[in-house]
Amino acid sequence: MSNKTALIFWGGWQGHEPETCSQVIEKMLVKEGFTVRREEGTRVLAEGDLNLFDLIVPLMTQVQVEKEELQNLIAAVEGGTGLGGFHGAMGDTFRMEPAYQFMVGGQWVAHPGNIVDYRVEIVKPDDPVVTGIGDFDYRSEQYFMHVDPSIKVLATTAFDGAHAPWTRDTVMPVVWKHRYGAARVFYSSLGHVATEFEVPQMREILRRGLIWAAR
Repeated sequence: MSNKTALIFWGGWQGHEPETCSQVIEKMLVKEGFTVRREEGTRVLAEGDLNLFDLIVPLMTQVQVEKEELQNLIAAVEGGTGLGGFHGAMGDTFRMEPAYQFMVGGQWVAHPGNIVDYRVEIVKPDDPVVTGIGDFDYRSEQYFMHVDPSIKVLATTAFDGAHAPWTRDTVMPVVWKHRYGAARVFYSSLGHVATEFEVPQMREILRRGLIWAAR
């Protein structure tokens, strides 16, 4: 068990059920020994020293952020505060902010067909975040993302082209991690709504990833 601290900031588009998902993540981290602060909105990013947190979890989609708030977040991560999250809550948080996307390692751009059945393939089975999990079928939005080629990809999915023929056979990262400054950054594109936490592979990958990312 850890004595680590985490900040969850949530809000934005309600289709991702940000409040409910933030509660799920809070319980998950508390169970792992974290002291968690959970706040609605982005104002918390301008309050106090974010370097005091070992982990920050964005749970927010399609919002605007004040310059000072974003600068504080990026500075904390560069300094070693871990960043971790999932789906559009981290991969489409600040759509107008390339500096944020650079830090995350990718940005959502499409989900052809909306809710579809697809396969998640584990490509780094020796990595502790995904070891022992194995490939699995999943039903959700299959995220098409623009990604940093330097990320360490742990899991991928292949598009069949049924809803966007030009994407056929495109292999897209689903789970990745990388370094940003002194910090560890973790991302999973799984988790459109809170009920997806009932899928054991999705939940376990995210749990391990957040623990890995924490300072």
